[in-house]
Amino acid sequence: MDTITPKSLGLSLGVPGQRRPSTLYPWHRAPAPGRVRRAWVIPPISVSENHKRLPYTLVQIKSDKQPLGSVIYSIQGPGVDEEPQGVFSIDKFTGKVFLNAMLDREKTDRFRLRAFALDLGGATLEEPTDLEIVVVDQNDNRPVFRQEAFSGRVLEGAVPGTYVTRAEATDADDPETDNAALRYSILEQDGPQLFSIDEHTGDIRTVQVGLDREVVAVYNLTLQVADMSGDGLTATASAIITLEDVNDNAPGFTRDEFFMEATEAVSGVDVGRLQVEDRDLPGSPNWAARFTILEGDPKGQFAIRTDPKTNEGVLSVVKPLDYESCEQYNLRVAVQNEAPLQAAAPRAERGQARVSVRVQDVNEAPVFQENPLRTSLPEGVPPGTPVATFSAQDPDTQRLQRLSYSKDYDPDDWLRVDGATGQIQTQRVLSPASPFLKDGWYRAIILAYDDASPPSTATGTLSIEILEVNDHAPELSPPSGSVCSKPDQGSGLLLGATDADLPPHGAPFHFQLSPRVPELTRNWSVSQVNVSHARLRLRHQVREGLHRLSLLLRDSGQPPQQREQPLNVTVCRCGPDGACLPGAAARRAGGVGVSLGALVIVLASIILLLLLALPVALVTRSRRQSGDKGFLHGLQDDLRDNILNYDEQGGGEEDQDAYDINQLRHPTELAALCAPLGRPPLRRDAPFGRVRPQPPRMLPTSPADIADFINDGLEVADSDPSVPPYDTALIYDYEGDGSVAGTLSSILSSLGDEDQDYSCLRDWGPRFARLADLYGPP
Repeated sequence: MDTITPKSLGLSLGVPGQRRPSTLYPWHRAPAPGRVRRAWVIPPISVSENHKRLPYTLVQIKSDKQPLGSVIYSIQGPGVDEEPQGVFSIDKFTGKVFLNAMLDREKTDRFRLRAFALDLGGATLEEPTDLEIVVVDQNDNRPVFRQEAFSGRVLEGAVPGTYVTRAEATDADDPETDNAALRYSILEQDGPQLFSIDEHTGDIRTVQVGLDREVVAVYNLTLQVADMSGDGLTATASAIITLEDVNDNAPGFTRDEFFMEATEAVSGVDVGRLQVEDRDLPGSPNWAARFTILEGDPKGQFAIRTDPKTNEGVLSVVKPLDYESCEQYNLRVAVQNEAPLQAAAPRAERGQARVSVRVQDVNEAPVFQENPLRTSLPEGVPPGTPVATFSAQDPDTQRLQRLSYSKDYDPDDWLRVDGATGQIQTQRVLSPASPFLKDGWYRAIILAYDDASPPSTATGTLSIEILEVNDHAPELSPPSGSVCSKPDQGSGLLLGATDADLPPHGAPFHFQLSPRVPELTRNWSVSQVNVSHARLRLRHQVREGLHRLSLLLRDSGQPPQQREQPLNVTVCRCGPDGACLPGAAARRAGGVGVSLGALVIVLASIILLLLLALPVALVTRSRRQSGDKGFLHGLQDDLRDNILNYDEQGGGEEDQDAYDINQLRHPTELAALCAPLGRPPLRRDAPFGRVRPQPPRMLPTSPADIADFINDGLEVADSDPSVPPYDTALIYDYEGDGSVAGTLSSILSSLGDEDQDYSCLRDWGPRFARLADLYGPP
């Protein structure tokens, strides 16, 4: 800033409502020798809000660096060239600052402007400085309550000084002035002065006793707030104060005595209502009534519940009444609230009442003395066996009535009921296999009814337990088996038993070798495995084959039942694993103990017999057509080469008789072979010798002997040394040692075959005639 003379810049102020000085030079100091550089400082300027004489001169600024008219003044900032624009302005030649619009302190409480001084050429004469304009507050805003109506709650009977609620208000004026100094008061309240308000905080409290909800439940207060410490502008609101109920009134009956009637022999019915009154808040625990029967009901036959809508007591019968035992009940009942009564509250005058209940007599149904009635009978009892006497009694002792009995439910029609006495007997045999038995119990329903009009009926349940009787002896399972011939091989034969009786008449079972055959114990032993099984073992080695033993089985019933049963045991040779070897299976054939392997062999033999019977029948038919011709001569098509299977390589030329089926032919066909056809060719792989003549065999006379006939034939074939056994395997890689006919070069020679007779070849048909001519006698 340039150095100025003591009078280089002048400032004139004008403030509404105050004395305006002619010219102010706030930057001037006492004269001192020499020139001093000083700052251009303008103090804050105060102006009252809501000033109406506009435009109004606020201040005048001057610079003494140029003569008047040579300085250009300007201001910038809010209220000039910033929002709100146009509030302030300045005369650029004189430096006077004007207020052009009314100010509102509640919107803007001060303005900060920048003042500039330039020469005519636009050069700065003075450094820019701040010009602060302070808006002075006026009491132009009323206080405002935060709510139109304040609510509060307080218990009735509250002590003085009890806090209820707080009323709050605000004032937009300057809180640092009396314009916003608020004071609260109560303008009006219902009835006596029971509430007060703190003038500074607005807290509302009780000031007296006597708040009674039953007298006045809600209080309405009119509140006021004023600024200027209570002398300025005012506003009003209301306060609604609700008294909360306390149990300060005891419930009481509307009458001292109530009269009612009840029907006997019924329960769960309402008898009547007990009216009460209570001044406390309806629906609250202070109003809800609870009833108690103090005396007159020693058996607990009555109960009282509360109707939540009317608060009445509803008397009901919870156990049937009996007119014959008591014609009238006199009850004493009391009432009280759910919530406890206040200690200072007075007791009700009618807190107790008497209730008289008269019982009405009705025709009651008979009553069975024991229901359901349970009894038991053994199974299989004969008809007419007494079961039980299912009798009833009539509760109507003051009436002469007769009872009768009948069946209502007897699904298997087992029972007969005496209509006059209720005695029950069986009329059929009670079978434990009946589908109407449930877990061994049979259920029937018996009716008892009196002869009143209309009659009353009682229903009784009769449950009969059918007792199991030990009437079945145990049975051996299985009745046969096999064991190893050596005692140290195998695990023996596991034996089991079953019993048709139900527990406890079944297991545990006792297994024992028959005492009638004491020699069984020398070779056999029986040891118990569990309650239902035992194990049979050999003591010593015995012969292989079928052994028939006798075992004695006994159950655990009372009295026990026992049975002696046969046991077929096959003793066989066993392998290392303790199982019977296949070769020993044939010894197990026959009797009850025939094994599966033996059965398969028998079936295979029967099938083989049927297959052999078919060609025999064909041969027989052909022989009949050919008359007395021989077997081979008559069957021209039954040539040996016709039945050869050329896809099988047998034992060469000498294998033509490998299968000697003569032993298996039908006996009638064997008779046709009366003439020998020559000595049969000898096999090179069999011992030489003549076949031992076989004795004539007995022809089978019945189908049952066919199996024996076949078995004998197989044994003869196996014992013939001239041919292999019947079941020998084919030798596919053996072509023979040579032909008995020799080579072609020896056709005319008889060396080596003089002992052969080939004349029988003529009997084989025309195909073999040529060979007979070559090899036969001339």
